[in-house]
Amino acid sequence: MSRYGGNTACVEVRCGDRLLIFDAGTGLRPLGKTLVADGAPTEADIFLSHCHIDHIVGVPFFAPCYVQSTRLRLWAGNLLPEYHIEQILRRMMDKPLFPIGFGALKANIEFHDFRAGDALRPYPELTIRTAPLRHPGGATGYRLEFGNRSIAYVTDTEHRPGELDRNVLWLVYGVDLMIYDCNFTDDEFSRYVGWGHSTWQEGVRIAQSAKVKKLVLFHHDPEHDDEALDRIGDEARAMHVGTIVAQEGTTLVV
Repeated sequence: MSRYGGNTACVEVRCGDRLLIFDAGTGLRPLGKTLVADGAPTEADIFLSHCHIDHIVGVPFFAPCYVQSTRLRLWAGNLLPEYHIEQILRRMMDKPLFPIGFGALKANIEFHDFRAGDALRPYPELTIRTAPLRHPGGATGYRLEFGNRSIAYVTDTEHRPGELDRNVLWLVYGVDLMIYDCNFTDDEFSRYVGWGHSTWQEGVRIAQSAKVKKLVLFHHDPEHDDEALDRIGDEARAMHVGTIVAQEGTTLVV
């Protein structure tokens, strides 16, 4: 996917002066380089959909983690009661999996474990509503409300054919922008039941039912090349006007 990009999930959201990051996949590395190059101290909240390796592997390569003035808060809603986010990240960076330990990170890092379904208030002017998603090991969907605008981030979720997920519908109803897991097509889906992913057609069905204003197709299958994603985008836009296919570097104003 030379045009659409191949990094794993990482979405930057700016709410005034607040920096929120959804998921910490390999896309976190180029974001970190940009933040450090800007020169200002980094203060950010990272909200994880879940803690599978492709969604957290960017943390050790996030340049602000090695800057003492950095302040980070990491949030995860799929681990309790068996695990905690700090425990998972320390394990990922422990031998024999990683050459340096978690202690090499110089940033001020806070860890916030919660349960999917909780409402979060990271700042007085921000509300984040959450809901559990269908994914092996659990996952969390997010709805961010700031001022009179709203964004939903719903990835790594598996739908049941013929049944719109009530948790997702509640989370995304009426949002200005919905980022949705469109890993497969409906034709491919039956071969991957249990993998914890959805389809672009289901994203369209949810967007239409929940009165979503703009749909972003996200979490592409690596087997879908640029041309396949072009075709999917054309078909999706014909069904839901304004739909876009997520592409690295895209900036959207809500």
